[in-house]
Amino acid sequence: MDLNCVIVEDEPLARNLLVEYVRKVPSLNLIEACGSPIAALEVLRNNAVDILFLDIQMPELTGLSLLKVLQKRPMVVLTTAYSEYALQGYELDVVDYLLKPVTFERFLRAIDKVKQRLEPKATVPTSEKAQPVVDQSFVFVKDGTKLVKVVFDDILYVEGLKDYVTIHMKNRQKIVSLQRLKTLEEQLPVDKFIRIHNSFIVALKAIDVVHKNNVQVGEALLPIGETYKKTFKDFIEQNRM
Repeated sequence: MDLNCVIVEDEPLARNLLVEYVRKVPSLNLIEACGSPIAALEVLRNNAVDILFLDIQMPELTGLSLLKVLQKRPMVVLTTAYSEYALQGYELDVVDYLLKPVTFERFLRAIDKVKQRLEPKATVPTSEKAQPVVDQSFVFVKDGTKLVKVVFDDILYVEGLKDYVTIHMKNRQKIVSLQRLKTLEEQLPVDKFIRIHNSFIVALKAIDVVHKNNVQVGEALLPIGETYKKTFKDFIEQNRM
């Protein structure tokens, strides 16, 4: 499956890195790498584009604003240094959300997600053997010397402390893993989890009560960080009755 790509990134170093990544993948065809969303509008209108790699914070027009004005929207992969935009990306039905600096391994995972979304649209000959569906409802994390399967729906919240994360589960189990919170955040689906603090990510379904500056998840009262307040408040307002 060959895919046409457009990159929209105002930072030259970040733009060049994405260009390099795209050129390393044989199935990707780079249409244009734009330095501004205004320039990208013309490119998107005049070309058949499958994937849009889109920075969020840019002059003239933000990446999210660009998405809202596009009449025909390709598969979108957001790129940003700020995790608090994840919820807005979810609301705009983006395929993936890459936090800078983007590694090539994480870039490849985003491409796989795009292909998985596009595959059901393709006509598969009945004579061909069906390919196994990749289950993205769980992740394996290292806990000491063993790998533990963690089902996303069983997670209440994740707590980060320096180089460790503690995953708090529904069955009161706690899994401690040697990795940074940002690394685990990149593996969690943005439609099920939201970061509320530098040290906490919560499962949206697990939120019981929202206080002024805290979120209650079961018996735990978790703080809402100043950086994440606006995004979280917007989410709550959109889900009020």
